Amino acid sequence: MMRLPNPPTVAIIGATGAVGREMLAILEERSFPVRSLRLFASPRSVGTRITFRNESMTCEALENTAAADLSSINLALFSAGKGISKEWAPRFRDAGALVVDNSSAFRADPACPLVVPEVNPHALDALHGPAIIANPNCSTILALVAVTPLHRAIGVERMVAATYQAASGAGASAMAELESQAHAFAANQPFDTRIFGRQYLFNVFSHNSAIGDDGYNEEERKLLTETRRMWESSTVRISATCVRVPTLRAHAEALHLEFARATSESEIRTLLAHAPGVRIVDDRAANRFPEPLDAAGGDDVLVGRIRMDPSVPNDRGAALFLCGDQIRKGAALNAIQIAERFL
Repeated sequence: MMRLPNPPTVAIIGATGAVGREMLAILEERSFPVRSLRLFASPRSVGTRITFRNESMTCEALENTAAADLSSINLALFSAGKGISKEWAPRFRDAGALVVDNSSAFRADPACPLVVPEVNPHALDALHGPAIIANPNCSTILALVAVTPLHRAIGVERMVAATYQAASGAGASAMAELESQAHAFAANQPFDTRIFGRQYLFNVFSHNSAIGDDGYNEEERKLLTETRRMWESSTVRISATCVRVPTLRAHAEALHLEFARATSESEIRTLLAHAPGVRIVDDRAANRFPEPLDAAGGDDVLVGRIRMDPSVPNDRGAALFLCGDQIRKGAALNAIQIAERFL
């Protein structure tokens, strides 16, 4: 596997967005080595000043950046949308950078590993030079951090998921819109609905991604296609229903699992207790289980409501509920964890 210079020269593309700012915070928190840092932003955000390790930095424009000017960058972390990634990620790679992309642009590209370090780190082993690595979708990351240890030990044959996705999954502007609607409600003022085209506060609605002829939206299909790719399985059966809920950050998911063999609640709890990136929150007596407010700002996927599923015969079914911070583990943290493996 290739190695980055230590310390590397790092670029963040989409530095002023919710995920870009979280990447900066995580680089500081984890003391990620950085020789120098360059920040790129959309035209409306060019010139924005951001502080990193007590140094004020100015966001640059991509549009006027020549290939030769990219050659000094060793690591490029992208969180600027699919269109920007498709145009610019190959340019950074071709100039010599390792690229970790948070968009959907390369998730189905067989030349680009799709990676969650707790799930399939071996997918990085074949990289011996500059490359593009894809971050999976946020709901897939959170689910597989929790379910993969069970799959390895027991074999997951079927997963039925219902996701409850926060505004953070649609970016900083969606979070601002939800907050503005709360203020508008308190002031008895009209709601701003430019992002979702409907009232978000006190509402739940189908995920705002495109719906195909089969009735499934893109978010639901990603959970199937990305899981199959990372598990290297064409047979696991997955069905999902994804909705938006009026929480600011941290997604929740209800998962029903069907296993290849009989298991027990005790075995499942033991496997989850030793799973990296998982923290069990399951206090039946106090009725305390994973909640978005508790997951927000944290790195772990919180897992609870662990119980057998009596609708699956022969002790082969279980149900659980999880919450995880979409901006962190569902996006920024996962990208940086990938980068850390190359140091």
